[in-house]
Amino acid sequence: MTTEADVSGGITEPAAPSCHGAAPAPAGAPQDPPATGGPAHGPHGYSAQKDQHLKRLRRIEGQIRGLQRMVEEDVYCIDILTQVSASTKALQSFALQLLEQHLRHCVADAALKGGAEIDAKVAEATAAIARLLRT
Repeated sequence: MTTEADVSGGITEPAAPSCHGAAPAPAGAPQDPPATGGPAHGPHGYSAQKDQHLKRLRRIEGQIRGLQRMVEEDVYCIDILTQVSASTKALQSFALQLLEQHLRHCVADAALKGGAEIDAKVAEATAAIARLLRT
């Protein structure tokens, strides 16, 4: 199973499978040709709004940079905590939107196929929801 490095350089977690099947191959690994002549898997549920998501993430990134600046400038701690709360809410909102798109696209696709795939997608979504609730 492939793993992805945590941005903090710490613990790694297994790479998530794509919405349409197996886990992505590690960078530089040879790719098997698709069995049907088409792409190995289709676009993800968020693909249609990719530009909007990237814009939103850049805005959140700016909020985080603002936090760094606030600490560097010795801003009052309650003001920093207020900004931390706003940044956290922005990330949670983004996560919920992404989760909704995953349910509408990837889980719905698996439901049409039925069998073990739907069970796996429901378990995967449930685990993602549990992780969001722990934050």
